[in-house]
Amino acid sequence: MPVIIQRITLNSCPVNNSNAFKSPQFWPTWLGIFILRLLAMLPFKPGLLLGRLIGSALYYLIPKRRKVVEVNSRLCFPEFSEPERQQFVKDVFRNNGIGIIETAWSYWGNKESIKNRTTYLGFEHLEKALEEGRGVIILGAHYSCLDLGIALCSLYGKPLVTMYREHNNPLMEQVIHKGRSTWCEPVERKKLREIVRYLRKNYLVWYGPDQDFGAKKSVFVPFFGHTAATITATTKMARLNKSPMLALQQRRNEDDSGYTVEICPVDGFPSGDEIEDARLVNQAIEAGIRKAPSQYMWVHKRFKTQPDGEQKLYKKAGC
Repeated sequence: MPVIIQRITLNSCPVNNSNAFKSPQFWPTWLGIFILRLLAMLPFKPGLLLGRLIGSALYYLIPKRRKVVEVNSRLCFPEFSEPERQQFVKDVFRNNGIGIIETAWSYWGNKESIKNRTTYLGFEHLEKALEEGRGVIILGAHYSCLDLGIALCSLYGKPLVTMYREHNNPLMEQVIHKGRSTWCEPVERKKLREIVRYLRKNYLVWYGPDQDFGAKKSVFVPFFGHTAATITATTKMARLNKSPMLALQQRRNEDDSGYTVEICPVDGFPSGDEIEDARLVNQAIEAGIRKAPSQYMWVHKRFKTQPDGEQKLYKKAGC
């Protein structure tokens, strides 16, 4: 789910009793859910248009996130001129705005209709990997069309599991789990035994290791030419069932005709070395992002953990 949705509509409020969802503290979340349900009813082209308008508004409404995108763009695309950089930042927000609509479509919309607008590339690699009978780890990334892209991958016809972090808001957790359950089996990322069981059943397991989880259990390897704390859990996952790994690349077509969902090999993985594996993972994710750079969630502080200081790069920019 796009981080912007989380920032606007969700609060951390642990609750065990579902009756408590009627409490006033959940009313903003209910309002957000209601709006998302309405957005899911939008036809394709009007949905994209409204999403861009939402993103353009958020560009001004969330200045700290705008600064995060500016920092990330300077680190990852130093070749941009200043006008190009400002346009890129605006495009990132517009794509995140569209991502809100796409999340709604992935939970409650007509996914078969969107599938008809989707081009599938490289899925012969997936068919071949499944022949091993060990399941397949799908190396994903946090694109703005995150949920919709994974849903479209599942609609190709192979059973899919998505690993995710349980949401702090129990009402939103319920909505996310139920929404994703319409096209996959959502499994909390810490439940590794359950993941192994699915791999042994020859399922696809989507896993997105492209966020900064801190220095613990991470190594520092390049991402877009800059040092990034990268978790080594991807290597450990591959060892659990000796499952092959393929990269999932997803993007909205530039002409707004639909989507491209692409499966690509991760050459050399596993290498036998965790640091080299982390480098290969970042390299594979970067290759997918470069096909549609502004469609990635650059609103995340991907480089906050550095060998010489926590969030040093972002604190300098006041974000």
